[in-house]
Amino acid sequence: MKLLTAIMLSAGILSPAFAAAPATPATASAVKATPVKVTSVEGITEYRLANGLRVLLFPDASKPTLTTNIVYMVGSRHENYGETGMAHLLEHLLFKPTANFGVKKGTKTPVEVLNQIGGRFNGTTWYDRTNYFATFPANDDNLKQMLELEADRMVNSPISQDDLWNNKTQKGEMTVVRNEFERGESDPFRVTLERTMSVAFDWHNYGKSTIGARSDIEGVSIDRLRAFYQRYYQPDNAILMVAGRFDEAKVLAQVNQLFGKIPKPARVLAPTYTAEPTQDGERSVTIRRTGGTQLVAAGYHVAPASHADAAALQVLGKILTDAPAGRLHKALVDAKLASSVMDLDFNQMEPGYRLFAAVVPKDGQTAAVEEAMLKALEDIKSNPVTDAEVERAKAAIAKDIDQTVNDTARFTIALTSAQAAGDWRLFHLRRDQVEKVDVAAVQAAALKYLKPANRTLARFIPTDAADRTEVPKTPDVAAMVKDYKGHAAITQGEVFDPSPDNIEKRTQRLVLANGMKLALLPKSTKGNTVSASIQLRMGTAENLTGKATAGELAASLLLSGTERLSRQEVKDALDKLKANVNINGGAEGVTVNVTTTRGNLAAALDLLAESLMKPAFTAKDFSEQQRDMISGTEQQMTEPQPLASNALARLTNTFPAGHVRYAMTLPEQLAEEKAATLEQVKAFHKAYYGAGNATLAVVGDFDVAAVQAQAAKLFGNWKAEQPYVRIAASMKDVAGQNVLLETPDKANSVLFAIQPVPMKDDAAVYPALLMGNYMLGGGALRSRLADRIRQKEGLSYGVGSQLSVPARDPAGMWLAFAISAPQNTAKVEAALREELAKALKDGFTDAELADAKKAWLQSQQVGRTGDAGLANRLANYLSFERTMAFDKDLEAKVSALTVAQVNEALRANLKPEAVSVIKAGDFAKAAAGASGATQTSKP
Repeated sequence: MKLLTAIMLSAGILSPAFAAAPATPATASAVKATPVKVTSVEGITEYRLANGLRVLLFPDASKPTLTTNIVYMVGSRHENYGETGMAHLLEHLLFKPTANFGVKKGTKTPVEVLNQIGGRFNGTTWYDRTNYFATFPANDDNLKQMLELEADRMVNSPISQDDLWNNKTQKGEMTVVRNEFERGESDPFRVTLERTMSVAFDWHNYGKSTIGARSDIEGVSIDRLRAFYQRYYQPDNAILMVAGRFDEAKVLAQVNQLFGKIPKPARVLAPTYTAEPTQDGERSVTIRRTGGTQLVAAGYHVAPASHADAAALQVLGKILTDAPAGRLHKALVDAKLASSVMDLDFNQMEPGYRLFAAVVPKDGQTAAVEEAMLKALEDIKSNPVTDAEVERAKAAIAKDIDQTVNDTARFTIALTSAQAAGDWRLFHLRRDQVEKVDVAAVQAAALKYLKPANRTLARFIPTDAADRTEVPKTPDVAAMVKDYKGHAAITQGEVFDPSPDNIEKRTQRLVLANGMKLALLPKSTKGNTVSASIQLRMGTAENLTGKATAGELAASLLLSGTERLSRQEVKDALDKLKANVNINGGAEGVTVNVTTTRGNLAAALDLLAESLMKPAFTAKDFSEQQRDMISGTEQQMTEPQPLASNALARLTNTFPAGHVRYAMTLPEQLAEEKAATLEQVKAFHKAYYGAGNATLAVVGDFDVAAVQAQAAKLFGNWKAEQPYVRIAASMKDVAGQNVLLETPDKANSVLFAIQPVPMKDDAAVYPALLMGNYMLGGGALRSRLADRIRQKEGLSYGVGSQLSVPARDPAGMWLAFAISAPQNTAKVEAALREELAKALKDGFTDAELADAKKAWLQSQQVGRTGDAGLANRLANYLSFERTMAFDKDLEAKVSALTVAQVNEALRANLKPEAVSVIKAGDFAKAAAGASGATQTSKP
């Protein structure tokens, strides 16, 4: 379960706790000791400090970023009675100020530091581990701050009662976590998953959700939390990963200096010993709650993630659920019984669980789904897996692995799962095991685990003869990885400067004969990867009337086969090409993003062109996509956030019914989706698809001349029948509206506060207004709104604001948002209005602006390091003849801003009386219970 807060640290000064503390003999000897090299695998080297801390160093100079990831081998599996959710609560508390970061005068809080260095960060808690990670611009100061912070919070976090819950002020992090719990209680799938796991496990903590029980979240004592922290947050129970652009020897010495001062604890961690007994018959659970769709799930106890059977089960999962050839997909989705199917692998260290689920339309028959699902899952003995199925699944898995390994930041975080299973090298070992998996192994795994006596489903069936599964014990992981060497390390890319000037210098632009524009930025990349973005623009306001749904369906079906290739053949080809493709869009245009390798780019572009120009549009695929779309809309009709978002769109929309940009109600949308036909989709594609107004950007390892020639050959003569004229954006001038939406039986509410801002992003005041919003609510967990509503009041898990201003039309909007318990929504609104009024009245300070500038500028730098995102930006810029000079100019203007300019911009453009508010939640139930204990009172 994911948690929003990972942090970093203040100025580049050594943490006072370590600098000033007298070194005990144990501490002094630990610092003097040289880190011991343990092993090197595929470019990753592990060291061990004298105090037991494991350190992984993974240099990669191809991008100017660093990623740190520290994994503590503790999660919800280690919690005792009354302590469910404690590991996750503790994760939140570790982001609170310490004596060295935020409490002592002159120091910054962790959240302030993270925002200041422009980091992309998070913290997560799961069954077997907790981790904290961040990606940020690579420089010595940023890394020094991050390492100092991680060393400090490893042992110096106060874990205070006031941070958890202050009875006097009725504030604390407890209510923030409780609100996250409430958000999950509004999610039908999550509730179904939790109930299924609780029925499947009798004694093991894997049967308890990581978020914990509401009563434990509210009632756990600070003493138990502190003892949990002091027991598990120690160097001998952690592994620190540093990846990206850095000097290995220098960083190792720095890590040893900072972390080596922490003494190795005298305590010995006792292993957990609760073992789940063998399941002795079918189990079932039924959940009745408000919702728009139905769910059917079948779960099975399986081997630990480190066991050899896990590789065969991973392949089996693909064979069963991957679309369109997956057996469950064919049995349920193709048969129109379900709108989608999925496979969940929980990656657990001890004997764990695997779940197969299907989303069933509101009017679907769950009995028929159950019958078809169990036949597909448990009848493999009479319908064995085939060589073709196994090879197809292995190709898809291999593609996923390659794409993970080629992205150093993503790979570093991915190693968390392997470490949680027992050791980081299990990532490579599992890859090797999957490569060797054959039909016999997959068939054996299916017969061993997928059988009635090992199953939990939403019904009960008596049986005379129990057929039980003995799940293997956890292997000796240390022995498995002791001499493991792995494959050859991946080749590194060039050291690339992501500044606007360098990007502009390296980018080549040209125009094809039919008007299609190209932006090409060649560079050497890790793993020879390359990303491309193709953007098609189509239609006019007049000729697109009434065609919004047909356009959306056409875009969604582009990868469902061509006139020459079936849907499965297209997917198989993309997997073999190791091409990751995403297509998004609707009636006004389509964006295609593809990431592959240099050697596969030409074939991938050929296949994409074929998919764009000659889609198959079969009745079967259309019906499947239509059902999925309908199912999604039905689900949205009872959920707070989709309803509030729809109300927001309708409140500000200026277009009449039938217009392609008209904001339909959800019932109108559902009716349009049900009425759509395949003929409409085919006619739309024939009339509107073409490349005359398209743009193509390619970034990464490729040959410019070859891509230019291929683009001209593929797209140079492709023109749409219907003309294209850009539709100008507009925003209704609404002010002071109050929209209240009731969503019965939902434990979470959503609030939007909006005000139209009639300007373009070239307006002189835009940079100042941008930074004003950033300080008000734009910073990640560090802003006026976040400080007040989340950090101080503890009312919301997610709160902030954003400024959205178009490039070509004066139709911007300021939006603030927050989630909370329905009974707290009024308090959230009041606090939001108070903070807005205070910012307008008193303004921001010079110190706030300096921190915001640094944070925003560094976040822009990080954003340009991703090749896929950069390709998308260049392709978009081509459409209105913008270059990276705009980014350079905007950053220069932001750097030159004064606090007076920012305060003046905010006062001139944001008016409290003009703010409209939309709220969605179960307010009736909250009002009915107002006479009892309130949401902000701790039992």
